[in-house]
Amino acid sequence: MKRVMIIGAVEAGKSTLIRALFNDDQPARKTQTLEFHDWIIDTPGEYSENPLYYRTLMATSLEAGILVMVQDATRDRNYFPPGFSQGFPNTPLGVITKIDHPEANVERAIGFLRESLGEGEIFLTSAADKRGIAELRESLLLKISG
Repeated sequence: MKRVMIIGAVEAGKSTLIRALFNDDQPARKTQTLEFHDWIIDTPGEYSENPLYYRTLMATSLEAGILVMVQDATRDRNYFPPGFSQGFPNTPLGVITKIDHPEANVERAIGFLRESLGEGEIFLTSAADKRGIAELRESLLLKISG
């Protein structure tokens, strides 16, 4: 079974998203290095924000079938370069996190992801109230098992 590699900026909600996907209510902690959780690869936010780490992301992506690009709905900028997903050999999809936050701007977040993701599928999620989590989990598991 191929894995799902999750990338995104520092504090974009990657680790919290992963905990939600596994129904783990423990608080997320800062990811310091690549972490393998069953069918998911969690990456530190610094790897997406710093071009010096892009090579590590690309090498790690060879162990994954799906690339999940995470965009925080409260951020006012895109941390991925334009067309970023095209540098990976994986099926890309996007996830918008924190859609329930009072400062969330979902349309802006979708726009940022479209610049870097292209036409890939985008899921809207909230780990706090579990919106979109079951649908995302089902889609990911279907994609990596097929």
